[in-house]
Amino acid sequence: MLRHRAYPRLLSALALTLAMLCAGSAYGQSPITRPASQQKEAAGDEPRPNVNDVQHEVESLKAENIAVRELLRRMEEQQKVLLDQVDRLQRRLDDVATDGQLTGRLPGPLLAAGAPAQPENAENSSAQPAPAKKQEKDDRYQDGMVIWQNSEDARVPFLLRFNVNTQVRYLNTLSAKDTFTDHLGVVREVNKRNDITVNRAMFILGGYVFDKRLRYSMTVWTSAGSASIVVAGNIGWQFNKKLTITGGYTGVPGSRSLVNTFPFFASTDRTMADNFFRPAFTQGVWANGELVKGLHYIAFVGNGLNTLSISANKIDTNLLTSGSVWWEPLGNYSEPGKSRNMYDDFFARKKVRIRIGTSFTRSREDRFSNLDQSNPDNVALHNSDGVLTFATGAFAPDVTVDKALYRMWAVDGGLKYNGLAINGQYYSRWLSDFEADGPLPLSSTFDHGFELSVGKFVIPRKMMLYARGSMVLGQFGDSHEYAGGFKWYFLPTERLWLSGELMRVDKVPYGGTFTPYTAGLTGWVPMIQTILAF
Repeated sequence: MLRHRAYPRLLSALALTLAMLCAGSAYGQSPITRPASQQKEAAGDEPRPNVNDVQHEVESLKAENIAVRELLRRMEEQQKVLLDQVDRLQRRLDDVATDGQLTGRLPGPLLAAGAPAQPENAENSSAQPAPAKKQEKDDRYQDGMVIWQNSEDARVPFLLRFNVNTQVRYLNTLSAKDTFTDHLGVVREVNKRNDITVNRAMFILGGYVFDKRLRYSMTVWTSAGSASIVVAGNIGWQFNKKLTITGGYTGVPGSRSLVNTFPFFASTDRTMADNFFRPAFTQGVWANGELVKGLHYIAFVGNGLNTLSISANKIDTNLLTSGSVWWEPLGNYSEPGKSRNMYDDFFARKKVRIRIGTSFTRSREDRFSNLDQSNPDNVALHNSDGVLTFATGAFAPDVTVDKALYRMWAVDGGLKYNGLAINGQYYSRWLSDFEADGPLPLSSTFDHGFELSVGKFVIPRKMMLYARGSMVLGQFGDSHEYAGGFKWYFLPTERLWLSGELMRVDKVPYGGTFTPYTAGLTGWVPMIQTILAF
């Protein structure tokens, strides 16, 4: 304990100080001046009694006695002050030890009182403590802002880290056509946009507590575009590098864009095809890890394709299953950390890296609403003509599908080299086993499609130009898009950028308020946005 080491040293220092004061005071006194007769007597001369000499000696002795008493009084006062200081320091040490705050370095009050500072590792006298300001500057940012982290030898291990994802976007779809026609000939309205929104804002608090294997996180997700707020929590246990089990909210891992990649895509938003085919977000339990070097997996069981806004009493009893496996045989596809699965080659390593993966999802989906309306609570599924699968009239006039089986398989791949990045994905989706309130003209549907993006840094870690496209080949019609844009990283980090993009879309089969896509959209769409993701 620090108390056992520091207290004897402190007493020794005070005793040494007291001795030095006493010695200094003694040696500092002037020697007694004797009368000339006494000096001669000491030298061997015969004494010569003299009344004046005796009287002078008596007066000298009185003066000397007074000086000694004054010296003793001063020494007594100094000793009292030192003992009081020792007593105060002892009480402070006792209070700190009682609170369990000793961490190998004297507390601030003791340092202020003049006690010598100890190394960070008191067990290693050769350790040199880093300057406090430099340590705070270097250590506070650790793939996020570390709000608090206990020392390695703390009784309760604890880490609290703060992360943010914020997207501010300008979107303009005014050039689009006003209406579109679905496969049944029904004319439907296209929702046009011209707005500036804080499209996404995520605040994440996470870390470990009680044990470094016990992981937790709390996320507040907001979208001004959809006027929605979701508060999500996760609790996990990391057994080892190969296995971590977590429960809570997450993205269903049925597409590469839902496996720790947001918002590090070629474009900030997911492509048209990806938004159409992919699952979304729900509550569940999942296992993930790295089975062997470079081979990663995630296996998930959850409530449904998208249940963020669905209350528990509406969610059916059918559970979703999903999983993804990907292989990085030539080393990590990107640098470790928050951006470890990013599509771009920001770090421009002169080494080829590839990623090959596949994902599969199966879910028995429910409409979540018995109301006869065109806007069901389940908005996770669209038909390829842009109409919600569970909307009345989606397959036949005045007929509503209440249940459907969703199956989706995706294969993805990527390549990076020296600032060049190529990423693509192919999708297949089946809808079947319909339950409806009337006859349907078919028993299943099949849609497939792909996405592809190419990006190249023309100025290393500063400016990237990219082109991308996607296509949906569907049961009720085909759709496509192509786009080009830039990313400007105006600070030396991959966590902040400004992007501009111009895309051309034709018969968009999907609509989502926090995406740039609206069902039936055909036209030119410009976007400018800034992303902060630390």
